[in-house]
Amino acid sequence: MEKIDYKKDLKELYFPSARQVAIIEVPEMNFVMIDGEGDPNTVPEFQDAMQALYTISYTTKFMLKKGKAGPDYAVPPAEGLWWVEDMEQLSMKDKESWKWTLMIMQPGHITQDVFDRALTEARAKKNINVLENVRFEAFREGLSAQIMYTGPYSAEEPTIEKLHAFIMENGYDFNGKHHEIYLGDPRRTAQEKLKTAIRQPIKKK
Repeated sequence: MEKIDYKKDLKELYFPSARQVAIIEVPEMNFVMIDGEGDPNTVPEFQDAMQALYTISYTTKFMLKKGKAGPDYAVPPAEGLWWVEDMEQLSMKDKESWKWTLMIMQPGHITQDVFDRALTEARAKKNINVLENVRFEAFREGLSAQIMYTGPYSAEEPTIEKLHAFIMENGYDFNGKHHEIYLGDPRRTAQEKLKTAIRQPIKKK
């Protein structure tokens, strides 16, 4: 059986146009999630959190594959929700004040029970303290605007401004946290080629 790649099957969620902002309806999906705060470039908790998410996601995948419980699939990309108490003050120049939730989508056949078993298995194999902070949760964004950005994470701001301008000019308000989906691996991909889907939940004014 062919391996499922959710980035391809859910292309409208993962690969928006880079030329223009698109409005989409994001359905409820299940995620593994972990929370934190501070500058992702400097706080060690950020990399620990990312490692914990990938550890539990791959443990789940291979546990199910070994037990032949469901189709094989590619682990989806990491995603991040970013916010501050006053979202109008969210600034690329003040990352120390950021709060964040990192997450990875889980296929529909993965349940809380499967997650609990995978977490137990991961704890037995890996000494990652923040594994205890990973949770399994359903998340629905609903109506959202998004656009693709290509380049280093530090230079996203003009694309984010374009997204926000579109939202304001078309009669919408923000209705959730700034959302990024990381489609490239910064350890293997040149900074100028990194692709990031940038999303903002919205509502009509």
